Amino acid sequence: MAKICVVGAGYVGLSLAVLLARQNEVRLIEINPQKLALLRQKKSPITDPDIEEYLTHQDLNLTVDSDAQQLMADADFVIIATPTNYDPKLNHFDTGSVDAVIKEACEYAPQAQIVIKSTLPVGYTEEASARFNTKNLHFSPEFLREGMALHDNLYPSRIIVGTHNKEQGERFARLLQAAALKDDVHCLIIPPTEAESVKLFSNTYLALRISFFNELDTYACKKGLDTKAIIQGVCLDPRIGDFYNNPSFGYGGYCLPKDTKQLRANFEDVPSSLIGAIVESNSVRKDFIADSIIEKQPKKVGVYRLIMKSGSDNFRQSSIQGVMKRIKAKGIEVVVYEPLLKEDRFFNSRVERDLTKFKQECDVILTNRAAAELEDVKDKVYTRDLFHQI
Repeated sequence: MAKICVVGAGYVGLSLAVLLARQNEVRLIEINPQKLALLRQKKSPITDPDIEEYLTHQDLNLTVDSDAQQLMADADFVIIATPTNYDPKLNHFDTGSVDAVIKEACEYAPQAQIVIKSTLPVGYTEEASARFNTKNLHFSPEFLREGMALHDNLYPSRIIVGTHNKEQGERFARLLQAAALKDDVHCLIIPPTEAESVKLFSNTYLALRISFFNELDTYACKKGLDTKAIIQGVCLDPRIGDFYNNPSFGYGGYCLPKDTKQLRANFEDVPSSLIGAIVESNSVRKDFIADSIIEKQPKKVGVYRLIMKSGSDNFRQSSIQGVMKRIKAKGIEVVVYEPLLKEDRFFNSRVERDLTKFKQECDVILTNRAAAELEDVKDKVYTRDLFHQI
């Protein structure tokens, strides 16, 4: 049984803490007092049915606190899962929170292997290892979906550890393998810079696929063609596959917007055109969606849900927000229906909590994904969700 300290109770850190606490002694560090209070009551601060189930009903060896010195002491592993948001001014991820945890781990747990799960700029692990004078620093990318983070840890697509110490890399990979419910999980031990690249290129490819089908949809709309028929025909090719092909208002969420921009920044001195085009395509798609709404000349536009998808509680960087800002720039009133919002206004737009009133007062209702509760006003609904139509 290993002693593991996880830093950060977001969907990455909390899902890992719960996963590993079934078989190991896990200490979870979280500095947010609201999150701490919920976790001490065995309640999840994020929306994830499996995490909620495990916290409530599983026998977990899990301690939650904010005291890094106490929780890191004598740990075998310190796992860093703090946010690394993209800073447009600096043109790269803000890795300040990761730096701070590495510094604490080197001081409070010098014997521990430090594994970074936060998404990083390419080359960070090598640079930080030299800066902090440690050989115990490794990077292991996560491939988790929000709302299904624990499920994706229990049934991982692959386990990748970026390290120059194969023995320690395999040791950490075995921890994740042993905690998974899936048999024969493919493990890959590679250098850290290559592992950082895997993460960014994986997410950028997903963004590319979203952008491709969105541009296909834009083309079909402008030419008066049946998008759905074209997509079905294209995706009958087994090399393309019938998945991840449903048009939307653009890619959004916590990972794809920032990861594509970071990869573009990493390409600064490398000849390329595609990576930058993926970032640009997402902006062009939002322009098209907004223009399509503006052409209808509505007096009042309703935004139904800010979250990216059902089962999520996160609307950071959701694509519908970009569309909303473009519509408002034309002087059109926008009303938001989002039950998760506690505020009465969102980016200076009124939040309406009465769904019936919301549906009545809006001329057009935007929804990134179709919803059964809009069935009675489907003549008002604008969505590009073609495979789950109302």
